[in-house]
Amino acid sequence: MPSRPAVTPGVEAGAQPPVIAKVSKRLLWFLFICFVFSFLDRINIGFAGLTMMDDLGLSSTQFGMATTIFYLAYIACGIPSNMALAKLGARRWIGSLMIAWGLASTATLFAHDAASLYWLRALVGITEAGFLPGVLLYMTFWFPAAYRARANALFMIAMPFTAGFGSILSGAILGLDGHWGLAGWQWLFLLEGLPSVVLGLAVYGYLDDQPRKAHWLSDDEKLQLAELIERDRQAPSPHAHWGRELLSPSVILFCLVYFCLVNTLAMIAVWTPLIVKSFSTGQSNTLIGLLSAIPQICTIIGMILWGRHSDLTQERRWHLALPMLLAATGWCCTALSSEPIVQLAGVCMAATGSYTAMSIFWTLPDRSLSFQARAVGIAVINAVGNLGSALNPLVVGWLKDLTHTYTAGCLYAALLLLVAAMLLRTLPHERQPSSRELIPE
Repeated sequence: MPSRPAVTPGVEAGAQPPVIAKVSKRLLWFLFICFVFSFLDRINIGFAGLTMMDDLGLSSTQFGMATTIFYLAYIACGIPSNMALAKLGARRWIGSLMIAWGLASTATLFAHDAASLYWLRALVGITEAGFLPGVLLYMTFWFPAAYRARANALFMIAMPFTAGFGSILSGAILGLDGHWGLAGWQWLFLLEGLPSVVLGLAVYGYLDDQPRKAHWLSDDEKLQLAELIERDRQAPSPHAHWGRELLSPSVILFCLVYFCLVNTLAMIAVWTPLIVKSFSTGQSNTLIGLLSAIPQICTIIGMILWGRHSDLTQERRWHLALPMLLAATGWCCTALSSEPIVQLAGVCMAATGSYTAMSIFWTLPDRSLSFQARAVGIAVINAVGNLGSALNPLVVGWLKDLTHTYTAGCLYAALLLLVAAMLLRTLPHERQPSSRELIPE
């Protein structure tokens, strides 16, 4: 088991020092809102598909391919985007990305066939690629690892919150079908894309690139935060260049585990409305949206409680493995049961387990990377892992066309989660933190 990290004198392990609480209060709510619209613009195609597939004459395979293309573009641009953020700063880069992807997502309303949809989703993927890995890197500048599971959970609950809130909102927006000559799915991209543009402008005035630039922290608070983060830094390996560090067995294992986990995240994000519709035949899109929100409510509760428990115990591996096993069990319930209530409960288990596992996962990679390798390392793990996001919609769409059910797709996701849980046993233990590495300028 990894050694427990040092904590600030007078502060109980797992409890937040006042400066961490102040940073959380300042940053997390704003990053949460930004992530809500980032994730909404990523997953709203799942709800658009309830009517878009018929309007554009798309098969399930073609519909899945649109999401696969999004993620291929997302993967290709994630690493250079994180390198740009490290050079230009979070405020300018994240703000610019949000404006760009908001416009690209809005433009998806002009799709008229499979090819045009592919090009537009590729554009959204290119522009959105740097946000999540960029924010994960940004948070390492503000939150020591001992307190980051809770911070990650509070930030990442934007994903289930958006899936739940977006389910209700998107179901309602689809009801605008025919207004002003626009289809319901066109209204969806219009009304859910433009807010990202407004938020991108707000980023310029709200975020600070580093704690030392934060006018809202006193000099003493800046010093205390610097000491906490400096203690958490790792010394770079004296024998390996950071580029070779990215090809180390530990980084490869993190990539494989995240690849398996992200398959389920993509399954939930893209296919949940259609899976729920498959065992709720005859229901309206509004009711499908309400039912699809139930798993996300369970997920938010699970992420907050489990992330807090992981910080209090300073244990990560079992806190990562157990949610994966819960999610695998959930997919099996959805796939193998014929009872709608059991199938919905299975989706709840799958969503809660997978998103909770993701928030714990991102407390681990930076502890195995030197600071020099961290910006690219996080982007590499995120990019390789998101090959699962690219692969899942295509595989599940093909299996749906082949079998006319989602059973095989659910079992595919469950199998990969079991593989990820087994791979966790081979992940490296955390290195001991060092105070020799300085906070970046």
